[in-house]
Amino acid sequence: MSATMPSSGLRRTHGSATLQRTVHALVVSPKLEVRKPLLQVLESLSADVVACSTRAQAEEVLSHQSFEVVFCDEQLPDGSFADLIHSDHYEHRIPRVIVATRVGEWEFYFEAMRKGAFDVVRCPWHATDVEMTVIRALHEEEAVARGSH
Repeated sequence: MSATMPSSGLRRTHGSATLQRTVHALVVSPKLEVRKPLLQVLESLSADVVACSTRAQAEEVLSHQSFEVVFCDEQLPDGSFADLIHSDHYEHRIPRVIVATRVGEWEFYFEAMRKGAFDVVRCPWHATDVEMTVIRALHEEEAVARGSH
């Protein structure tokens, strides 16, 4: 049985959530072993995904396109996720940045959140972790668009 949940932009089918609309996601990582599985998960959600390797490339893409979520490696060849969050190179507001990390320490999680990250996912990740993070980001996006928090 399928139930449509229009307020969250999701459709539930046979127990797993699928996106009812296309989500625009940016993946920023110099590491193929991070990018490839993340791209597979996002594409399985029917997301429209752009991938790049550096902060400069991400800033260029963000200056021309709008995204709901950005998955960003904690360290980039030319900076970090925090540099990307606090960059002034784009006209649109910065989307929700989800930091991809290989450490599972709470200290890093809290540091990333203080620096403006939306969430932190640990690599290797479970598809459901990525999916739920995207769902939460979309839900928050819709709440902001409605003018509530």
